[in-house]
Amino acid sequence: MAASASAPPTTRSLKRIVAASLIGTTIEWYDFFLYGSAAALVFNKLFFPESEPLVGTLLSFLTYAVGFAARPLGALVFGHYGDRLGRKKLLVLSLLMMGGATFAIGLLPTHATVGAAAPVLLTLLRLVQGFALGGEWGGAVLLVSEHGDAKRRGFWASWPQTGAPAGQLLATGVLSALTALMSDSAFGAWGWRIPFLLSGVLVITGLWIRLSVDESPVFKAALAQAEERKAAAAVAEKMPLVAVLRHHWRDVLIAMGARMAENISYYVITAFILVYATTAADLDKQTALNAVLIASAIHFAVIPLWGALSDRVGRRPVYLVGAIGVGLWMFPFFALIDTRSFGSLLLAVTVGLIFHGAMYAPQAAFFSEMFATRMRYSGASIGAQFSSVAAGAPAPLIATALLADFDSSVPISLYVIAAALITVVAVLCAKETRDRDLEDIEGSGAKPVAPAVAAADARSV
Repeated sequence: MAASASAPPTTRSLKRIVAASLIGTTIEWYDFFLYGSAAALVFNKLFFPESEPLVGTLLSFLTYAVGFAARPLGALVFGHYGDRLGRKKLLVLSLLMMGGATFAIGLLPTHATVGAAAPVLLTLLRLVQGFALGGEWGGAVLLVSEHGDAKRRGFWASWPQTGAPAGQLLATGVLSALTALMSDSAFGAWGWRIPFLLSGVLVITGLWIRLSVDESPVFKAALAQAEERKAAAAVAEKMPLVAVLRHHWRDVLIAMGARMAENISYYVITAFILVYATTAADLDKQTALNAVLIASAIHFAVIPLWGALSDRVGRRPVYLVGAIGVGLWMFPFFALIDTRSFGSLLLAVTVGLIFHGAMYAPQAAFFSEMFATRMRYSGASIGAQFSSVAAGAPAPLIATALLADFDSSVPISLYVIAAALITVVAVLCAKETRDRDLEDIEGSGAKPVAPAVAAADARSV
């Protein structure tokens, strides 16, 4: 294979590629999480003012969940064209769509101005956000995974994953600063718009960096071989989706199951906590935001460490630590919040996110290594995003409904534990992928990384 002979990337070029993926995912997650925090804090009053407070919060989270419903469609569309045209082009498009929708939310009229049209417009823009994010994740992690350094793929591919806590950190930080500096009336009247409008500036920065990197060499080699086969046999290549469902259906199901605990626990810990802490625990929203803010910084720091550990011991063991850990932590998590102490609240969120990081960090390399190159964008995106409809989308909604019905955190803990059990079973059914070669373009199986290549990769970092 011609691509196999290409020199591995230098540390400097690989860091530039990682930076391009990281800043893009950070901006996209900032936009996505900003909506979740605003849904918990102000959207119930601005867009559903005629409902009871908890009912308004449920309706607000329902529009939040709508974004997840669009993510599988985004995964299908972006995955198809990403496997046909390349990772970079689709990543630029996803960033523009997400940033544009978020900026538009900052300009939306509220229910007091246009009535029922306000939540409708909000929902439509949330659909655009979800569609864009459905295509972002797969492309961002593949851009890093496919640029080389097989021996430390788990470490390097985990950096785009830090875009989630970085985006959470940025969104929560901006909201926390605004709520601290502004009165509740001013924040509700116009202050909530500021973080959404800031997205326009962030997108310009992200595009400038993302446009500066090259397309994945592994993808370019696969594309060239596909063109050669097409010219020689005069037979069109199968659609990536068809190929995925034919050759990798088991891997898609494993990826979906693996995401259940990761997705559900994250949105319970970072989004629903703003509801639970301010209602059941009677803490002020500034205290809850500060706890999520500090814990997100720690989450950001531990993800590359978990990724590096997955290079040493494998993707599956690290992932299992996270799934089992987050399940066991749920009862202590709510018990600590119920003490109404900031220190206990911070400990609850931090430990929860550390366990989450053990699942999230190896996920990028783990899912990338499951699929062949010409169907990798589709396979990884479908596996990751289809599970979000059943996992992340309804998580805050289900948790809020359980709290309203039972006035207890016990059913919520059992809900997360059930998700953890599903994830443990899925990961146990998976094969270890740490030694797979991403240049296995045909998808015929897993080829171990040649020792010489691995040694060269290690020396280049």
